[in-house]
Amino acid sequence: MDNLGNGRGLGKGGGKGKNKGGSFGVGGNCVCAKCGEKIAHQQGVKCTTIKCPSCGHTMIREELLNK
Repeated sequence: MDNLGNGRGLGKGGGKGKNKGGSFGVGGNCVCAKCGEKIAHQQGVKCTTIKCPSCGHTMIREELLNK
């Protein structure tokens, strides 16, 4: 007899982050939450991988800052 289950645990995970796994599309801005500096978002480049040119803080997508 097999002791393997069917994989249906009681976990409540499955979330996909703040944006439910989607993207914000082309365009928009990356914004520094510390000093407010804005730069144009580049397609395929996550804002969180960019450092603010003014203060060096990590940039975030403008849509996330306004939530």
